[in-house]
Amino acid sequence: MAHPKHRISSTRRDKRRTHYKAELPTLATCSNCGSMIRYHRVCPECGFYRGKQTTEQKAE
Repeated sequence: MAHPKHRISSTRRDKRRTHYKAELPTLATCSNCGSMIRYHRVCPECGFYRGKQTTEQKAE
């Protein structure tokens, strides 16, 4: 098994990790109600997904 010959400094380690960052999720507008939703997910406002009613919303 491979073992490191020298210790990697924290600066060198952190330089390598600079590209690991969280990205913002891609948003789309709901075709039914117009609210912003994440791709490939049911709209939390109206319950539609790809033009079809998938979940029943509670009356307020």
